[in-house]
Amino acid sequence: MSRIEAPRDEDIAATGNLVDRLLGGLPAETVLTDPDVTASYANDMASFCPAGAPAVVVLPRTVEQVQHVMRVATELRIPVVPQGARTGLSGAANASDGCIVLSLTKMDRILEINPVDRIAVVEPGVVNATLSRAVGEHGLYYPPDPSSWEMCTIGGNIGTASGGLCCVKYGVTAEYVLGLDVVLADGRLMSTGRRTAKGVAGYDLTRLFVGSEGSLGIVVRAILALRPQPPEQLVLAAEFASGAAACDAVCRIMAGGHVPSLLELMDRTTVKAVNDLANMGLPESTEALLLAAFDTTDPAADLAALGALCEAAGATQVVPADDAAESELLLQARRLSLTALEAVKGTTMIDDVCVPRSRLAEMLEGTERIAEKYQLTIGVVAHAGDGNTHPTVCFDAQDPDESRRARESFDEIMALGLELGGTITGEHGVGVLKKEWLAREIGPVGVEMQRAIKSAFDPLGILNPGKLF
Repeated sequence: MSRIEAPRDEDIAATGNLVDRLLGGLPAETVLTDPDVTASYANDMASFCPAGAPAVVVLPRTVEQVQHVMRVATELRIPVVPQGARTGLSGAANASDGCIVLSLTKMDRILEINPVDRIAVVEPGVVNATLSRAVGEHGLYYPPDPSSWEMCTIGGNIGTASGGLCCVKYGVTAEYVLGLDVVLADGRLMSTGRRTAKGVAGYDLTRLFVGSEGSLGIVVRAILALRPQPPEQLVLAAEFASGAAACDAVCRIMAGGHVPSLLELMDRTTVKAVNDLANMGLPESTEALLLAAFDTTDPAADLAALGALCEAAGATQVVPADDAAESELLLQARRLSLTALEAVKGTTMIDDVCVPRSRLAEMLEGTERIAEKYQLTIGVVAHAGDGNTHPTVCFDAQDPDESRRARESFDEIMALGLELGGTITGEHGVGVLKKEWLAREIGPVGVEMQRAIKSAFDPLGILNPGKLF
């Protein structure tokens, strides 16, 4: 986060005018101006991403209040930064100097759950886990489950097109967003998409907003697809003497036509970090730990078939869970991975490079070489079934040289991902952190077209400026 300086007199005058205009259409309790409070909304959870000092923070509760904010912002040419729970890892929710931070966390109603149409209609501030539990009461299932699902919001998930542990079978957030209500930069309300199972009327503007990081409009309502609740899953843990062997197992599983509900990988560094943090009793002798799960009608049989493939790839031990409680214990170890790696040095840079599954071993081996080159601890946890890796650089933020090496290693990891035919971000988004890398990945023509789209929706450039491009 950048240093936030004391406001100048002219800034105070401008802020006063802005606040007065906002209060013309908003309840006083929704407008926060105390600098100590507004500073707490300045940034998300990403490292090395500058953040400015917001002029004001607004916490609307209705669509009409969001429209009022955008009309004022357009009239005064004030940038607006939309925010959810700020659990993001790319700086996409970071404030810019003098902006309006538009926090949507108070718009947190589940408006409808329809078991016949298998949809839920929600406001953007609904927490992912809250929605999942609510639809579960109707025998339904909302699959996207980011690791921060107990905190992150649906609006934030849509903004970054987030993924999760179950993507190998069920896909990512984009595949569950059927329609949106969006407040545009000038305050107009637009509806996209549908409530129906099928629909191809016009351009797919719904998909355009998913992953746009608040740069095209403010999502104020979402129609989400649901699935029937699957059977309880069982988990298997397989130990390997090398990352290459574990990746070979992943390739065998996918080539064999298996559809696990989860296929996750933790390297030696990550396993040790989790044990150090939570004393989980994971096998530290392993070089790579593969976790697989099935939520089928006969998960034990499916796990047995998958376990045989792991053994054929060189697994030193294969241990299927006996019941749901043991399965949940293994998954808890996986969910603790990023928290545990952060405890190694106090600060982390979490990458989310995604490569073709067939190149996964090369990604792990290359990351290990980068760690040795920069003399850093870099743990890798991965949604292995997707090829989506999370190389996590652990460093001391108070050490300038170590911080420099961390940033340089992070860039080399992204370069490696592109060399292997991958992408710089599988689920965290571009934000501030990866702006220059987006241009490298999509090329100058791609950047030109994306900027043209941005201009069509936001001609004044007031929506989340400085992100993506």
